[in-house]
Amino acid sequence: MSTPFRVAIVGAGPAGFYAAGELLKAKDGSVEVELFDRLPTPWGLVRAGVAPDHPNIKAVTRVYEKTAALPGFHYHGNVHVGRDISHEELLAHHHAVVYSVGAPTDRKLGIPGEELKGSVGAADFVGWYNGHPDFRDLDLDLQVERAVVVGAGNVALDVARMLGMPVAELHTTDTADHALEDLANSEIRDVFILARRGPLEAAYTNPELLELGEIAGLDVVVDPQDVALDEATAAFVAEGADKTRRRNVEIVTEYAGRTPSGAERRIHLRFLTSPVEILGTDRVEGVRIVRNELVTNDDGSVSARPTDREEVIECGLVLRSIGYLGVELPGVPFDQRRGVIPNVEGRVTDLESGEPLPGVYTAGWIKRGPSGVIGTNKKDAQETVRVLLEDREAGRLADPSGDGAALHALLDERVPDRIDYDAWERINTHEKTTGEPHGRPRVKLVHVEKMVDIGKG
Repeated sequence: MSTPFRVAIVGAGPAGFYAAGELLKAKDGSVEVELFDRLPTPWGLVRAGVAPDHPNIKAVTRVYEKTAALPGFHYHGNVHVGRDISHEELLAHHHAVVYSVGAPTDRKLGIPGEELKGSVGAADFVGWYNGHPDFRDLDLDLQVERAVVVGAGNVALDVARMLGMPVAELHTTDTADHALEDLANSEIRDVFILARRGPLEAAYTNPELLELGEIAGLDVVVDPQDVALDEATAAFVAEGADKTRRRNVEIVTEYAGRTPSGAERRIHLRFLTSPVEILGTDRVEGVRIVRNELVTNDDGSVSARPTDREEVIECGLVLRSIGYLGVELPGVPFDQRRGVIPNVEGRVTDLESGEPLPGVYTAGWIKRGPSGVIGTNKKDAQETVRVLLEDREAGRLADPSGDGAALHALLDERVPDRIDYDAWERINTHEKTTGEPHGRPRVKLVHVEKMVDIGKG
């Protein structure tokens, strides 16, 4: 086997950096990691997904910076695997390839009117206010009085909070400048969050739910009937529910008991409610919703079943937040139904035979689906690296025909605007220095061309 041991990681978000850190633990240069990302900037959802008013979560990047300083680490930003370099070429230059590209697209609602102007995926909206280059020009009209957010996870609460909170609270964050301007001029006064099931089944966590009720100038509105529990559910909350779900019920019950203060803006939590049609001619004008009832399935799980009770919420903006999906990469197996790369413990498997493909691995959301928090990706990446190293010890990995020098020469030829880690640090310094006089952690660059200019010095 050739020396050093070489691994390509595609996707420079949390899972990719955690996998790189695990592989480089030896710290002696015996392992080389080539980390690729199609954007010039690393860190994935930590940069482009975490809400700007949650800066403490972004402190995890210090861990990634330590990984980047280890011997054997190489970063290749602004390189699109599948276009600039193929899966087969990566395998030819590495003993193994790990795909950690996340799940960048939203699940569709599958209802009429979903394609109307003003119907937007939450992932696009999150990318827009976080300065992701793909979404800086998102066609978004905030000159409407009402918005509807479909979903009851933390992302749904994030986007509702960004629409409802006073924009002054965002002036010391890294919210993209274009978003700050548009949010300052927003006419939205009411945001409705639609949860398909009840307060016990909602997917958000306690801190995010509590945070809604602590925003000055914002009322949280909950119909007491929406949180009234039947006898069996109340007993389960008291005795069988886990701490998070039990506390969630307590919080929304407290919200339901509040007297509205007359605040300028309101977030309405609506439970047992599903959209069945987005209404409008040329753009969104409303959402027709149906009331649900909970039914217990044979396996003990709880599902929402629609009733015959419907109503219409007039609105001008709909944000769907019902989950993310991965995207297929050329040459790599992909499970279209689940939106993930098929795998067993991180070993990528053939779709037909189910057999592992030698030297091909996956980690993060594209491996397991969009679940957990940022730290969940560490354990996930450790599992993938463990089986990868097991395969190395067992002699299941072929030696590459090309080395690091050949790879870098190939990339220099094909991607003259490639961003290495030194170039990224120049971008990083520029953003921080620009933000410092304004009390902001950074002012994000949102054009790839500008990032490349600054990165290249």
